[in-house]
Amino acid sequence: MSALITSITRSAIGLGLFAVITGGTIAITQAMTEDRIQEQAAKAEASALFEIIPESEHTNDMLRDTVSLPASDVLTQSGTIEAWVARRNGEPVGLILPAIAPDGYSGDINLLVGIDLQGTILGVRITNHRETPGLGDRIEARKSNWIESFTGKSLGNPPPRQWNVKKNGGVFDQFTGATITPRAVVKSVQKTLKYFRQNRRAILARVHAAPSLESQAVTPLGDAGKSRPEEQL
Repeated sequence: MSALITSITRSAIGLGLFAVITGGTIAITQAMTEDRIQEQAAKAEASALFEIIPESEHTNDMLRDTVSLPASDVLTQSGTIEAWVARRNGEPVGLILPAIAPDGYSGDINLLVGIDLQGTILGVRITNHRETPGLGDRIEARKSNWIESFTGKSLGNPPPRQWNVKKNGGVFDQFTGATITPRAVVKSVQKTLKYFRQNRRAILARVHAAPSLESQAVTPLGDAGKSRPEEQL
């Protein structure tokens, strides 16, 4: 009987040690992976910023030249909005706002919207999403040129009712078999423009404030630090 108890005790201790070692290994791996993911996300975001407003179009270090703008749950879930400012010879020429389209086919779609000081779109880029490969992922610039259709648009161009996909009477293309995804992005971009218009005075006051000396030196980009295959309706 004592031999049986000893055997059971050893097995329990062995299983306990195995659980501790396995749990520790998973925790370490997760921590290391999370750091890499965050680093890659930061690089992707930096790259997207310079796709919207190329380095040839500004003379400041846009990655460091940021301003805090009036909170809005329309754009971000956190309520805090940090926008990047592009300046040419010290004068602001545009800014890039982060936004979220919460009604994508597979969840949130994160994007960046570049706007000049008159409220015209300089460019839009998707930074994170979980849309269906081969369908909704065509919102990415590397998958199609659809995202370029926003450049030059404003709240009056097209008229408000036409800020939608063509299937719903708008001017923006939808994708074959995927309407939900592009419709969500169009809606989010329009909301970003409305936010800019509604808060324009406060935004311009902060953007025109003298930038820090640190933001004046340009940093090379290299140093910047539920998907389903069913057709969307």
